Amino acid sequence: MQSGNLQLTLAILKPHILKCPFALQKIRDIILDNNFKVVRSRRTLITREEAELFYKEHRNKFFYNRLLTFMCSEPSDIHILTAHDAILKWRQLMGPTKVYQAQYDAPNTIRGMFGLSDTKNAAHGSDSIQSAEKEITIFFKEFNMKSWYENEEIFFKLGKLHFDPISFMHTVDKSYKE
Repeated sequence: MQSGNLQLTLAILKPHILKCPFALQKIRDIILDNNFKVVRSRRTLITREEAELFYKEHRNKFFYNRLLTFMCSEPSDIHILTAHDAILKWRQLMGPTKVYQAQYDAPNTIRGMFGLSDTKNAAHGSDSIQSAEKEITIFFKEFNMKSWYENEEIFFKLGKLHFDPISFMHTVDKSYKE
């Protein structure tokens, strides 16, 4: 599904991050400072149905109910990010999934700085192109990845964008489309 050089990934900033304006701003700065563009952005209370679909591979694990309860407890910020090698790059910025490992081995990562526990590890990122495609459709049902690559990717590659800090999203500069 990927054409050109840019890659899409899903990023979720978990509920406890939104309760701390300093942490939220720091993570947003990390996203922008690392040359990610924010293709779509939404703040939402994740529904139980979305969480069950999103975490279905963990259904039989001991932490499943705790994870769903936490993820549905308060709003999260959910973003589609793009960059060259976006999936790997975002995962490196997040750091190890296990917070204790992140705090000791990668203290300057998002999880090393802002993770509280393995459930409250600050952020999520897709682990593959296939996962990104599946995860994006769960939270951005109207987003058409094929159409984005055909019609918008070029503007993101060329930087022909506007950034709205309120919605925390880049949009195509319409003057370049004409």
